Amino acid sequence: MGNLKKNAKIYFLLIAIHSLGVGFALIILPSDFLMQFGYHQITEPFFKVQGGVFHIVMAIVYYFVFIDPIRNINLIKVTFIAKFIATLFLISFFVFYDPILVVLLSGLGDFLMGFVAFYFYKKLSPSIHE
Repeated sequence: MGNLKKNAKIYFLLIAIHSLGVGFALIILPSDFLMQFGYHQITEPFFKVQGGVFHIVMAIVYYFVFIDPIRNINLIKVTFIAKFIATLFLISFFVFYDPILVVLLSGLGDFLMGFVAFYFYKKLSPSIHE
């Protein structure tokens, strides 16, 4: 259990850092910079900033898991559910609305992060009852 818990802690710290970085980038970077990644001109920054704040909130969730994965096992469940919802949204957006490559890559990345979170959830869940 020791290595599994240690690996979970490292993993959730890394996705917390990733989410924090994406959050601040969405808030701080100008719309013109995002256009270099295939996004269209953003004239109203509210939704860009709202997305950034959401990423920061999720980084806090991931940080709580980093602190104690066993005690915060339900936050691991929140993580993989959020990542799978994000996957569905991003890939659907790419397929049905606007084929922006970074959106597809983000969807695939969220799927992988969700899959790993699900793995840790399944492996760490039995330890609650020990």
